[in-house]
Amino acid sequence: MLFDFGGTLDADGIPWKDRVHRLFVAAGVVVPRERFDPVFHAADDALVGALPSGASLQDTVARLVDGVARGLELRDRAPAERVARGFLDRALESLAHNASLLERLAERYRLGIVSNFYGNLERVCVDGGIRRYFTALVDSAAVGWEKPDPRIFRHALEALGVAPGAATFVGDSLPRDMAGARAVGMRHIWLAGAGAAGARPCCRDDRVIHSLKDLEGLLL
Repeated sequence: MLFDFGGTLDADGIPWKDRVHRLFVAAGVVVPRERFDPVFHAADDALVGALPSGASLQDTVARLVDGVARGLELRDRAPAERVARGFLDRALESLAHNASLLERLAERYRLGIVSNFYGNLERVCVDGGIRRYFTALVDSAAVGWEKPDPRIFRHALEALGVAPGAATFVGDSLPRDMAGARAVGMRHIWLAGAGAAGARPCCRDDRVIHSLKDLEGLLL
């Protein structure tokens, strides 16, 4: 079994961009999405390959949120500090909640992560208390391919020693996770968060869940 990380293991189908935006709004920084989204993407892209492999989850979130705050030209740094703290606390809470599920899955399946990340995915998984459940961790910044490139999925499957037809991918993104898994012949389960209302799965027979705990009935 392969999982996405951000938005999947650390939240129930809510991408980092959406979570950061909501936290800024809650902190009093109300920015329309047409302005916020490109600022977030620029801050996100700037971290790819720029973080040392040992950068912690806390450092990663702080640098990302700081990049967003600078892109929004915020003079008051207090909202960004609240956003970073809130994001980190909720991510760690979700990871801790999902750890028991991952432990049960790891007893039955070989597990891996395929993530479009910054080069420090392993350290982040250690910080989140979930590293021990995964045989393979594939970080796009480390291997040079990003989802939905089929090569990043094949790399993970080879690391697990599993054929595509015998594997399942769980992720929250239709264009990256579901489309990428489909392209290599993997079964895929879409973790559709609240923001996915009205969206359709990429394949007619796709299994759709709204929380990772829904995997209990499907796989255990």
